[in-house]
Amino acid sequence: MSDSLSRARQSFSEFLDRYRERMAHLFGTRADAGEIHIQGGLPPYVMARMREVDPLSVYIPKAYGGRGGRVPESLSMLEATGYHSLPLCLIVGINGGLFLQPVAKYGSEDLKRTAFDGFLREKKMGGLMITEPDYGSDALHMETAWTKTDEGMYHLEGTKHWAGLTGSADYWLLTARSRKSDGNLGRDVDLFVSDSNIPSQTVTVKNFYPTIGLRSIPYGLNHVDVRLPESSRLQPESTGIKMLLDTLHRSRLQFPGMGIGFLRRNFDDALAHCRERFVGGKALIDYDGVRARLAKIQAAVTGCAAMCLDSAEKAGIEHDLSVSSLKANAFKTVVTDWMQDTSHSFLQLAGGNGFRADHPAARGVVDSRPFQIFEGSNDILYQQVTESVVKAMRRIKATNLGEYLRTEPLTARAADMFGDSLSFDVDWKMPQRKLVELGRAISRIVSMEMTIELGERGYSADLIHNALDDMRAEVRSLLETYRRGGLVGLVEDASAPDWLARVKPSV
Repeated sequence: MSDSLSRARQSFSEFLDRYRERMAHLFGTRADAGEIHIQGGLPPYVMARMREVDPLSVYIPKAYGGRGGRVPESLSMLEATGYHSLPLCLIVGINGGLFLQPVAKYGSEDLKRTAFDGFLREKKMGGLMITEPDYGSDALHMETAWTKTDEGMYHLEGTKHWAGLTGSADYWLLTARSRKSDGNLGRDVDLFVSDSNIPSQTVTVKNFYPTIGLRSIPYGLNHVDVRLPESSRLQPESTGIKMLLDTLHRSRLQFPGMGIGFLRRNFDDALAHCRERFVGGKALIDYDGVRARLAKIQAAVTGCAAMCLDSAEKAGIEHDLSVSSLKANAFKTVVTDWMQDTSHSFLQLAGGNGFRADHPAARGVVDSRPFQIFEGSNDILYQQVTESVVKAMRRIKATNLGEYLRTEPLTARAADMFGDSLSFDVDWKMPQRKLVELGRAISRIVSMEMTIELGERGYSADLIHNALDDMRAEVRSLLETYRRGGLVGLVEDASAPDWLARVKPSV
């Protein structure tokens, strides 16, 4: 029986169970996950055995031999992967959210047939290159350019860096701007797919970057000088920028899939440790402060599950997500903050053992930290959350934040839980740090709205109550900082601190 027929006839529950068993074997029975982390990289047998089950098939339409491209399935595969290995989970996420999904939505028939067959039959991988050394967060000013050759090919030239799976991916989704006859670059962005197995399409790696976390994923500096056929260009429904935003927002909305497995593992491991570790004659779990840390990790799991539910129903490629910046940015920032925060809590609970490089708490801290930076730095995304809300408020001439949030579908029920705490007029000219702080609060209110919905679907009332209480307390603290916190200024040209001269002489 062919692989495609086997996938088609196997129920998703059977498929998922088989994959979970494979992950448990690879990272438990067979492999020592701590040793893998210390050595850096994944042993070849891990990738080979993982691809035998192949979670990437869930991103590919049935017409091309995949499981159908359903987001609930892709989120489940991310969760199952992230529970055992966050780096491997990111590899699945890069391939799925940043390559297979945009190709499925915007690719030509020739491109889809070739690329999907390469993934399913030859176990190839793909990635996305946007960032340039001089244009990180300012990606729309990228200088990688394309021109049309006399032979009708697209010639792309430029420099890209970071790009997870540098030197490992077979296919690259490349972003570039058209070079006009006067030498200037067009304002729109175009996306192309290159195949590194074809000499004229190979992206050259100039050097690899040493990283402190996610060591299983290669990053580096890349030189782009490729010639691509007409079929390699993705076809936007309107503009290239909207196509890129649709792709990035869909990816951000699937961060909960990467986050929930990782968060669940943090909770399970921390809980087991606190039950088994005795200090002062009693188990750690019997200390109130310890229970508080565990409760916060558990609340993050619940909130992340709520976002998974929403994305499962609303993040498919049939939806235009180019205008979904508020939700996408809120999901990405809150989930990745939870990933880092819970890692630190687990590390604290683990004590000295958590400082060992082969301990899951230590690995979690360094591996989850980049998630707050790539695909949009959280500080910038929080600022954009506030700016999008302020823009919407000004459009309808609203000034009171609470009144507006109670009419916004993404925050309406959650905003009601704050009473008058949100009832204040927004300062249209607030400084950047205020934009970021208010964005943190609004993003968590969005997360609360998702959690309320999860509760109405029959999820554990106790877990929902605890998660909402935890998020509400954090929002109140953020609002207090926003409304009353002083703005500490930078003292320019300050001299070195001369504290020694101020020491009182001993008697």
